Amino acid sequence: MKDFKQLKVWVKAHKLTREVYHVTTSFLKAELYGLTSQLRRAAASIPTNVAEGCGRNTDAELARFLDISMCSASELEYLILLTKDLDMLSQTDYGNLISVVIEIKRMLATFIKKLRADR
Repeated sequence: MKDFKQLKVWVKAHKLTREVYHVTTSFLKAELYGLTSQLRRAAASIPTNVAEGCGRNTDAELARFLDISMCSASELEYLILLTKDLDMLSQTDYGNLISVVIEIKRMLATFIKKLRADR
């Protein structure tokens, strides 16, 4: 069992989730149960699955949950692009969020590769 709060990828994903919540507060109320909710759930799923994987007993199980985090990061990447294309997100916010998502995906890929190589 690992302490997820000590993992750089979790720290970065947690910070990203807070930022997504902040940015989406200005979205139209009509989108509260649409894109706003989807963005927030996809963002929160990244650190949530890292944390859950850290609570598992094996590196294989941790890697499986990191895979799920990677899927959520890809979902979030698309949703950020969509909200920008719908003019719900500024170019600046888009650039900031997307660069962090891509960095998290790289970190997850490296972590997964290491865990699988150690088997």
